[in-house]
Amino acid sequence: MAFQQPDPPSPLTLESEKKLVAQSQQGDQDAFTTLYRNYVQAIYRYCFFRVQDSDQAEDLTADVFLKAVDGLPHYNERGLPFGAWLFRIAHDRVVDFYRKTGRHPVVELKDDFISDDLAPEVSIEITESHDRLYEAISHLTDEQQAVIQFRFMENWSLEDTGYMMNKTANAVKALQHRALQSLQRYFSQRNVGGSDAHP
Repeated sequence: MAFQQPDPPSPLTLESEKKLVAQSQQGDQDAFTTLYRNYVQAIYRYCFFRVQDSDQAEDLTADVFLKAVDGLPHYNERGLPFGAWLFRIAHDRVVDFYRKTGRHPVVELKDDFISDDLAPEVSIEITESHDRLYEAISHLTDEQQAVIQFRFMENWSLEDTGYMMNKTANAVKALQHRALQSLQRYFSQRNVGGSDAHP
C-alpha cells in the first residue's frame, strides 16, 4: 500500500491544529504540509478500505487534499480536529466514486458477539494476511472500520481516537469490541486456520 511509513505521526493537539490551520489559511505552505503529513496515511487507508483498489485510493486521497486546499479559506474550526473535516471530505469522495462507477459498497457484517477475546487462529490470520484483513475490514460498518484503523494501524490511543471520532474513550472501547468481534465472526465463518473454505 502507498503512503506507508514506519512511524506514522501521532495526532496533533487541537490547539496545534488550530494554529497550523490559521497559518495555512494565510498561505503558509509549510503549515499545510505539516497537516498533510499528519493525515495523509490515515486518509489513504480510509479510502483504500472502502474501494479496495490502491490506485483508486491514491487518486481519492489526492482529491481529498485538493478539495481541502480549495475549501480551506471557508473552513471554520468548531471544536473538532481538522482531521474530522478531512474524513468528511473523504467520505463524500468515496460516495461519489460509488455513484459514478455504479459499484456498491460491501454489505456490513452484523455485530454478533462470539466471545470476549479473539480466537488465537484469528489473531494469527490478522497478523499474517494483510489481504484477508483488508477484505474483512471492508465488511465492517464505517465507524468500525475507522476505529480499527485508528487504534491498530495508526496506533492511536483510546483518547486520541475518541478525539478524532468525537466520542468518549469508553464509547471507542465499546465500538472497538464490536468491530473485533465482527472480524472474528468473519474469519470464523471462513474456517480460518482450517480448510480456507469460502461461502
